[in-house]
Amino acid sequence: MERVALSDTLNLSRIVYGMWRIADDKDTSAKHVEAKINACLEQGITTFDQADIYGGYTAEAVLGNALRAAPSLRSQMQIVTKCDIVAPMGRYADATVKHYDTSAAHINASVENSLRDMATDHIDLLLIHRPDPFMDHFETGNALDAVVRSGKVGDVGVSNFKPWDWELLQSGMDTKLVTNQIEVSLAATESLTNGDMAFHQKNNQRVMAWSPLGGGGLMVSETEVGAHLVEIAEENNVDTAAVAVAWLLAHPAKILPVMGTNNLKRIAALSNALKVKMDRQTWFRLYSAAIGGEVA
Repeated sequence: MERVALSDTLNLSRIVYGMWRIADDKDTSAKHVEAKINACLEQGITTFDQADIYGGYTAEAVLGNALRAAPSLRSQMQIVTKCDIVAPMGRYADATVKHYDTSAAHINASVENSLRDMATDHIDLLLIHRPDPFMDHFETGNALDAVVRSGKVGDVGVSNFKPWDWELLQSGMDTKLVTNQIEVSLAATESLTNGDMAFHQKNNQRVMAWSPLGGGGLMVSETEVGAHLVEIAEENNVDTAAVAVAWLLAHPAKILPVMGTNNLKRIAALSNALKVKMDRQTWFRLYSAAIGGEVA
């Protein structure tokens, strides 16, 4: 499995296992979660993506239970998590409205909660989950600098930020932001042409892609994209999901797809995307289908 350096101290596996649905599985036992982690590690997938809000603020604890039962796993993993979304549920049941909180107090409390819930003494990568229109970028930036200095967080980044949001936050901090996790897939190609990907590619910043399978919609063979995926999958002896992910992996920006599934068989097949032959014309064949016609 290829590895991608996001900083001098942080290397992630090219494919990331997303844990946003881990608390929704009918089996959330430590043993079953450990089996998922091992299925990833066996393929060289060592990076695991979390967020405090996943599972109604319970997904991190599901992972933590597995790490308490098998603590040797932690040294083989890079854990990514996110904060700043406050929804009226779980630990924030008293909130009167869903909102974003990028205050220093909230960031610090979120880090402590994540460390406790995930049974770890450090977070490899902390992301601000959504742009906060009420953000004091100096306060937020200083808070992120402080959690890195403390050793509780290795590196920091953002999620769903536009270039101007990135630049605003970066201007208020000393630590370098290392990634932006955004939606990119054959069902969401806008970032490839609206300046988002170009901004990060120009600055040599790696992008993580959430929902790389378009929420499963790409797997519908009756659509034009789906039909092409089926043909290419058959040519490469893989499933259509592997082809959709290979399309992202082929991009020169070195996108890191975040793959989420609770099915052990599907987890074991995540690295099949690396087997797909994706030349320029095959890439544009899929891209043309995704945008509804050939390029101008």
